[in-house]
This record gives sequence, C-alpha cells and structure tokens, in this order.
Amino acid sequence: MIRKVTITNYLGESFDLELFYPEKSGFYIKEITGLGPPKSNVNLTEIVTNDGALYNSSRATSRNVVLTLGFFSSIQQSIEDIRHLTYKYFPTKRPLKITVETDNRTSETIGYVETNEPDIFSDMETTQISIICPDSYLYSSELMVTEFEGVVNMFEFPFSNESLTEPLLIMGEIWPRSDRIIDYPGDAEVGAVITIFAHGIVSNLILFNPDTGERMEINSERLEELTGSGIVAGDIIIISTIRGDKGIVLNREGVETNILNALNRDAFWLQFRKGENLFGYTADYGLSNISFRIVNRIAYEGI
Repeated sequence: MIRKVTITNYLGESFDLELFYPEKSGFYIKEITGLGPPKSNVNLTEIVTNDGALYNSSRATSRNVVLTLGFFSSIQQSIEDIRHLTYKYFPTKRPLKITVETDNRTSETIGYVETNEPDIFSDMETTQISIICPDSYLYSSELMVTEFEGVVNMFEFPFSNESLTEPLLIMGEIWPRSDRIIDYPGDAEVGAVITIFAHGIVSNLILFNPDTGERMEINSERLEELTGSGIVAGDIIIISTIRGDKGIVLNREGVETNILNALNRDAFWLQFRKGENLFGYTADYGLSNISFRIVNRIAYEGI
C-alpha cells in the first residue's frame, strides 16, 4: 500500500504527504489516480476484404496523475494557509517530481501541473490537482550499477602465513570481465549510461548483446579523424542509450567531444529487457585495457 507521496517543486522545495500522519503536512489524500499502468494506443489497419484488422504498432501514452487533497487545519496553519501552500508546491505549467513510497518500492516521475482547482466554498474544502507526465513510466529512485571489473575472493579459512617477510596470502585479485548477465526486474525496456574507462590503447571497441544480436562499435579510424587518435590511456567514453537522450561523448584530458560519427551506422542502442540480459564487449586490440560501468534505472508500469 502507499505510505507516502513526496512532491518536489521546480525550486527544489519538497514536502511529504504521509497517509497515516496528515497533520504533519496539513493535507490528507482523498484519492490519487494515474499511478497504474499507462494507457496504450494500438494502431490497426482495416482490410476491406478480410474480417478484423491488421496490427501496425502500439505505444504507451503520457501519464495523467490526479490528486484530490483535503485540508487539515491546525493552530499554526489555517485552511487558507494550507490552500496557499498548494500554489507554492503545485504551480501551474511548472515541472515537479512525484515520488511514491509503497511497502515494496519507491518510484518517481516528472510532470507538469495542468490544473489546481480548489473547492473554496465547501464546508470541507478540498482541491483537485492534475499533473501531466510526458513519460509513460515510473522509475526507481535508486540506480542499478553494474561494474565490468571486480575482485575475485582468494581468502578462505583456515589459513596460515609461513613467512613474516613475504606476502604469501592473497586476499583478492582484481580482474576484468568481458561479459556479464544483468538481471533487470523492471516492467518496461530502459536504456542506460555506459561509462568506459581506457587504461591503454584500444582498437575498434564493440559492445554487444549476443542474445539479441544488438551491437555498438566505436571505429578507431573515424575516432582518429574526429579527435586526432584512437582510444588511448586516460580516455573516458560515456554512452547514453536512454530514449530521448541518446549520445556518445569522449572525455579526454577534461575536454568533451561528441563522437557520434565514430559509431557504426547500424548500431543498436542497447536496452535492458525484463529478466536476464547478457552484455559483453570485445576489441581488435587492448581488450584488457578496458573496464566499464553500466548505470540504469528501473522502469515500472505502475506502483
């Protein structure tokens, strides 16, 4: 069940709507709609000579969250004071963040206030606030972080150290991983931010998903034309496969360069799908000179 809804306005100011303690905020939640799975538009083509229709495509629509709030007066705040707070935290046409905490998860989305309609002349004054969220999904507040470099545990009990001068005990060993299975628990596909760290020269780096055949290749010759050299020690390459924010940037000695043209033209922007996702990387040269990190959020259809 819902425990708390947090509203953060465009100025970064926040307040909590706690379902069990409405006196803390001065508001009690009468109803919230729009927190379930989004509506979808299914496009069909009617065929004159056949029954039914042919499926063309489908898409999830934007989300409309509507909050109906009652006002809880106190010695410190009158009903009018509390109503004025809605103008502060729900200013029309401005963006805000909605964070919903339930028993099992905390999810959030960004929306824009469409209307704020208080019922001023009622004995039990309330207001209804409509928020349009362009994104169809809710997202986890915490990030999933996957490192393609780790430590192999080498230390086990019982143990003995036969020398007081030589380092005979190996506690762990750093090792690179060129592939890894990532278990994604979300409801919808989602992109990620992939940060690649180069510890030496690397030639023709390829990121791929062998299960789906998706691949992204950074061509060294094109990269050299754009920046003066291929991948060298100290380079940091940041790839965003997030829909609406896709791109690839090289950070070399603090200078950022858009290297989208170094990417193969038939590149698939890698996405996470529900369940196990196998990702890997390879290179013509310098595979051991690469480590990278994948950071993504979890997309939920509803709370």
